[in-house]
Amino acid sequence: MFLIIHLTTHPGHVLRISRDDKYRRIGRERLLYSQSYINITGYDHGFHGELGRTAEKMTFFFPCVSSAGSEYQVLVAIIVFFLCLRWLFRQKKQQIPPSWPLLGSLPALVCNMNRVLDWWTDVFISLGKNTFYLNCPIFSNLNYVVTCHPKNFEHILKTKADNYPKGRSFDEAFDVLGDGIFNAESDSWLAQRKTAKSIFTTIQFRRFVNDTLQTVVDEKLLPLLARAAREGSTLDLQELIMRFTFDVINITISGKDLGGLYEDFPSDVLSQAIDDGQEAILFRLSTPKPLWSLLRLLRVGPEKKLAKAWETADGCIVDLILRKKEQLLKGIESEANSLLSNHIRSQGENSDWSKARVMFLRDMVLNFFLAGRNTTAAGVMWFIWAVCRNPRVEEKILQELRLAISRKQSKEGSKDSSDQEYKNKQQPWSTFDLDDVGDLVYLHAAICESLRLYPAQPMNLKSAIKGDVLPDGSVVKPGVKIMISMYSLGRIPSIWGNDCLEFKPERWILPDGTLDNDKISKLFFAFSTGKRSCLGKNTAFAIIKLAAAAVIFNFQVQVPEDQPVIKPGIMLEMKGGLKIKVKERASRPF
Repeated sequence: MFLIIHLTTHPGHVLRISRDDKYRRIGRERLLYSQSYINITGYDHGFHGELGRTAEKMTFFFPCVSSAGSEYQVLVAIIVFFLCLRWLFRQKKQQIPPSWPLLGSLPALVCNMNRVLDWWTDVFISLGKNTFYLNCPIFSNLNYVVTCHPKNFEHILKTKADNYPKGRSFDEAFDVLGDGIFNAESDSWLAQRKTAKSIFTTIQFRRFVNDTLQTVVDEKLLPLLARAAREGSTLDLQELIMRFTFDVINITISGKDLGGLYEDFPSDVLSQAIDDGQEAILFRLSTPKPLWSLLRLLRVGPEKKLAKAWETADGCIVDLILRKKEQLLKGIESEANSLLSNHIRSQGENSDWSKARVMFLRDMVLNFFLAGRNTTAAGVMWFIWAVCRNPRVEEKILQELRLAISRKQSKEGSKDSSDQEYKNKQQPWSTFDLDDVGDLVYLHAAICESLRLYPAQPMNLKSAIKGDVLPDGSVVKPGVKIMISMYSLGRIPSIWGNDCLEFKPERWILPDGTLDNDKISKLFFAFSTGKRSCLGKNTAFAIIKLAAAAVIFNFQVQVPEDQPVIKPGIMLEMKGGLKIKVKERASRPF
């Protein structure tokens, strides 16, 4: 026997509930007897097959084993019916992405898991608006507002930033960061940011970063590329740049060179631990908390990998801190301008070296490692790839760099000409410092354009404390998660025009040849904005400029013609790396 619920959208028809133990035909639908069968036919844009047609009715039917207790079965059926009715009305209001009863948008999310960033972009363009709602399964108690509207960015990250913290779920997923600046809130965050900002803005620290960059570029990066050019060998640019930034960031933070960029590409336990840890954190972010909490309790799967990774990372970082402590106590500090040295001095070199203080420094070092290493590497790699794929842009950058070299040689004058000639004989390539490239407009605009299309951190997660209405009219309920898609922002035709996917640095340059700072302030969010904007923005720009300028000026980089596949992750990385070949440029002004 079946309990049949039939809903028709024809005018004048009403809900009909009946029972039957025979074959039934309602309209064009044949209801076959079975132990368990549910048939829902409805309108759902974006799907093919049965759910891709516009239906005239919806039919739900369930098995009834006996007449006894049928009242309860009717009650259950009515409840299910109204849940489905609610789903239908929500679908009529917004068809994309589809939201299913009980499951929400989970099926669509699973189908697009390997291309979630491009899927979000497709949804924005299909809807014709820059915000949509992503409903998760009813048992997860999670709902998301996904947005790429620049005014919403400003509202969430700056205007009403206090209403949109990272949220408890972020803190839980990134618990390995401890009480570092990225997890900290309120007074703790304010104190850490104040200290870090005072360090980043000093002339001494900026000079230290510049000297570190020049050393690693001159003595490691360019020799490796020159060797590959001589041998005609293939390099993985992603791994090369990842190792380059790891060495730069490590020296900048701790003052110690861990030697990741030697010719044989030695393995480094700290670097590998950070990579393993990030993969496990991604699993947490894409999995319901009860599941990964259980895995953590059992210490299996990704949680086992995470525990081992951070045990290794803790050991390496604490060792760096204790070595620095010994140097300070003995008065033989090797590098006084490193971030770690500056932090220790800000707290007092002779302060109590308690376990709590060591763990605070551990959290600080780990937070800046994570912030600087992968994000900066992604920025350098995508920039080199984008420029080398666009000969017109590459030539304009080369012209700017040639002028920079010419100005530099003119300033040095004849007094230093013999020293410069000797240096050129020792190193047959040209390098730059921050004074050389700091005012190069086209180079800076090209980096902005690269980060527009390929932001190192493609999304940002926030959580609403109170209900709110975003500038585009989207309603945000208390407790709702906000996904800010920087990746999608750079790919919306209504914002950038129909050429939004073209690599066009001129977007950021005014007719008078200066940078369009107004557009940068309104549409450039690669380093976030507001009070929690990235403190290392200037350092990141410096690394990208000096590394990319040295590579592009001295070598022709041959990149694959195919579009790289984006690797699912917290950072924007290429799946399988980026295989390149390099040739030394035929002529360079010295």
